[in-house]
Amino acid sequence: MKFSQTISPGKHQNINWVNNLRLIAMFAVVVLHTASPLLFRVKDASINDWLAADAYNAVVRFCVPVFVMITGALLLQREYELSDFLKRRLGRLIPPFIFWSLIYIGYKLYDGELELSDNIWPNIKLVLQQLQTGSYYHLWYVYLLIGLYLIIPVISKFVRNATEKELLYFLGIWFLTMILGRPYLTVFDPGIDLHNFTGYIGYLVLGYYLAYKPFTFKNMASVAALVFILCALLIASGTYFLLLKTRNLSTFFYEPISPFILILSASAFLMARFIKINLNPVVNNVISNIGKYTLGLYLSHALILNLLELGGITYTIFNPVFSIPLIAFLCFSLSYLMIYVMNKLPLLKYVTG
Repeated sequence: MKFSQTISPGKHQNINWVNNLRLIAMFAVVVLHTASPLLFRVKDASINDWLAADAYNAVVRFCVPVFVMITGALLLQREYELSDFLKRRLGRLIPPFIFWSLIYIGYKLYDGELELSDNIWPNIKLVLQQLQTGSYYHLWYVYLLIGLYLIIPVISKFVRNATEKELLYFLGIWFLTMILGRPYLTVFDPGIDLHNFTGYIGYLVLGYYLAYKPFTFKNMASVAALVFILCALLIASGTYFLLLKTRNLSTFFYEPISPFILILSASAFLMARFIKINLNPVVNNVISNIGKYTLGLYLSHALILNLLELGGITYTIFNPVFSIPLIAFLCFSLSYLMIYVMNKLPLLKYVTG
C-alpha cells in the first residue's frame, strides 16, 4: 500500500477481536485498581509484595489507552450527523455517569470523607463541586471520554480522508510532543506551540490506524507479544530503579501519555488483532454479553472493591502474586452480576451503560 492512499476498513474486514480486547482492558482496569493500594505502600510493604504490585501495574497499564484506541477504531470510521452523534453518545453516557457519581458521593458521606452541613445550599454546592471535579478516583475517564466524543465528529472527517502519510505525520508530531514533554528532555523543547497534537486524541487516531492498516508482516503477532513483554519489564524495572534511587514512588514510567505506555498499548492492540484464538461459540456468546456492560463495569467496580475491603478481602489475605488477580476476578464477577441484575430492572437499566 502506498503512503498516498487512504486507510479505510475493508468490506470484509473482521474486527470482532475488538470485543475481546475491550473485555481484557476492562479486567486490566480492575487489576490495576486492586494492585494500586499496595503499590503506594512503599514505606511499609515488604519488597516482595511491592514488586508483585509493581509487576501487575506495569502489565495492565495499557488499559485506558487501549479503551481510547478501541473508541477510535470503532467511531472514526463513519461519518456522523453532529446532533445525532452527540445525542446518542452523550445520552448513553451522562445518565449512568451522574447516577454512579451520586452513588460515590453517598459512599464518601458514609465513609466520613465528606460531611453535610445543616443548610441545603452548602450541601448542593458540595454535590455540584463533586460532579464538577469527579466524585471518585476512576471517574476521570468519563470526563476524558466526553471530551473525546466532542471532537470525534470533527476529527473523523480528517482520519477518513487523510492519506497514510498524513496520518503518520499527525502521529509523528504527537509522539514528538510526548517525547519533549518528558522530564530531562524539556531542555530540547523548541518552544513551538504543539498543544493541538497532545493528549489522548493521538490514541484515537492510532487506534484507527492500527485497526485498519493492511500489515503484510507475517510475524506481527509474535513481534507484538515480544515488544509487550519487554516494555512491561522496562516499566516495572524502571519504576523499581527509581524507587531505589529516590526512596519514593515515581510514576515516570506509568504516565499514560508517554512513550513507554504508548508502546505497551500499541503492542497489546496488535496482539489482540493478530493473535488468532478460536473460542467455543458459547464462550464467544458469553464474552459478547459481558462486553455490553463494559461502561457499567467500569463505573461500578470501584464500589465493589471498597465493599470487599470492608469485608476484609484485600491483597493482604495471602501472597499478592495470587491475591491480586483473584480479588480482581472476584470484583469483576460481582460487578458484572450487579450490573446484569440492574439492567433487568425497569428504571435502573438506564444507568448500567
